[in-house]
Amino acid sequence: MRSSWKARSTVWDWSPYALRGKPMDLFSILATTFSLAGVTLAVGDLLGFLTGLACVALTVRAHIGNFAAGILNSAILGLVFFDQRLFADASLQIVFIALSVQGWVQWRARSSQQAAPTFRATSTKEQLTLAAIAAAIGLGLWQMLVHLRGTAPPIDALITALSLCAQWQLNRRQISSWSWWIAVDLISIPLYWSRGLYLIAILYGVFLAMCVQGWRHWRRLLAASAPAVVLPRESLT
Repeated sequence: MRSSWKARSTVWDWSPYALRGKPMDLFSILATTFSLAGVTLAVGDLLGFLTGLACVALTVRAHIGNFAAGILNSAILGLVFFDQRLFADASLQIVFIALSVQGWVQWRARSSQQAAPTFRATSTKEQLTLAAIAAAIGLGLWQMLVHLRGTAPPIDALITALSLCAQWQLNRRQISSWSWWIAVDLISIPLYWSRGLYLIAILYGVFLAMCVQGWRHWRRLLAASAPAVVLPRESLT
């Protein structure tokens, strides 16, 4: 059972919940706990669950509203992860907010120019480049998190690196982004469950199923948007 969501009361606490000896109202609300099927959960967990579902559902539909839901989800989960000393994941949410704003602008610009959303394929060279970038980011974060004494530094760093590459591809409407998100979900589920973030772990399990659906849906949309090849008449005889 997780107890770290309890509000702190001393000025020596590193937690953001303590400010001059009094908990901040926002953090107090997110820290409010309730029991569900014998498991103690926090309001922050529930809000993260609901906004996360909305974000992925809108992304599967290629709806631009996914960025607004994603910004709200990142803000909530950032507080949850910071409290769990998952510093890379917490910092990642700030980056997600910035990338979501960028993606929102990019999708809006393209939507104003084209009647239907366009999707992009990827190349082996591009994926290898992204893998190298993810490895470099992951190794750098790993060393930083060890210094900060964060929880599960190598796994936390890996999730962060993969997520950044996935979000970058999502902003470009690349179908390959879904395979990266699937990898993130497979790694995140056991980590969050082990930290007592049961609802968030379940959320990532739902994410996993929705990512598979999104990958299939975007592939169908890409195939449908591909121009038909018209064969010369003589080739039909």
